Amino acid sequence: MTATATAPAPVLLFARARTTAADERVYLGKLALLALLTCLGAVLALSPSPVAAVAGVLLLAAMYTHAVELQHQALHHSAFTKSWPHRLVGVPLGLPLFVVYSHYRVRHLQHHRALGTPDDTEFFGFDTRKPLTFGLLARGLFDYPRLVSVLWEVVQSALGRWTYRYGDISPKMRRKVVQEHLILGFVVLAAVGLSVAGFGKYVLLLWVLPLIAAVPMHFLVELPEHILCDTETTDVLRNTRSIRGGRLSTWFTNGNNLHIEHHAAMSVPINQLPSRHEEVKQFATHVERTYADFYAKLWQQLRG
Repeated sequence: MTATATAPAPVLLFARARTTAADERVYLGKLALLALLTCLGAVLALSPSPVAAVAGVLLLAAMYTHAVELQHQALHHSAFTKSWPHRLVGVPLGLPLFVVYSHYRVRHLQHHRALGTPDDTEFFGFDTRKPLTFGLLARGLFDYPRLVSVLWEVVQSALGRWTYRYGDISPKMRRKVVQEHLILGFVVLAAVGLSVAGFGKYVLLLWVLPLIAAVPMHFLVELPEHILCDTETTDVLRNTRSIRGGRLSTWFTNGNNLHIEHHAAMSVPINQLPSRHEEVKQFATHVERTYADFYAKLWQQLRG
């Protein structure tokens, strides 16, 4: 009897890995750089020079976007060797962009479990399963209604009426989500109070304008993950995209460009993912070299 050859399969891609002290140091370094660049953005935004002020606002928008990508790693508990620091760090990382950590965690982990099924509920509500049109992309790009809906959930939390709309949630997790909505509400009220007290310029330049710019910026970071992929399969090698990118894009997205690698083993520290990319290039369907390559492909699809 002749033996049949088995098809090659990824070896490293789906392997689990624990967060080490070295991984933790890498993440802490990213937080330190975020803090440094955010301070620089604030100084520039408050500059009397209009050019410097615009540059500062855009830098703050970029840092608020980057902070959510760092928050994404925290919600997977792959940043620290212990679990408790993740919420401590994750909550403030999402505040500038109105991203409530525990709510994001519940829905995003559900997204990982249900990707490729009708139960998929990604937190940032762009549905890649819908027909691709300019109108749909524009609504995602300028999704300011999401900010209003988050504020409404803050009100619901304050009234004790907040509920999770996408399935079951434990009482403990519900309490965390409600608490974090209330923290966001307190921050928003503090900003309103500062504005009323005559410090509106600082609120405008350091939060409102960067937030307006960060909404489309964050959308462009998130968009490549699953769009134009096979949304009818649970096979991560076909329903997700990776972009090799360079050091800058990998840092800015906190490794979210290597999205197949992340979905294949979501608890693996982000800084360990690049070593798995060779297998992705060998076995996966949707792999791009750069973000420019992806957006060129998207443009052709829209025109086509």
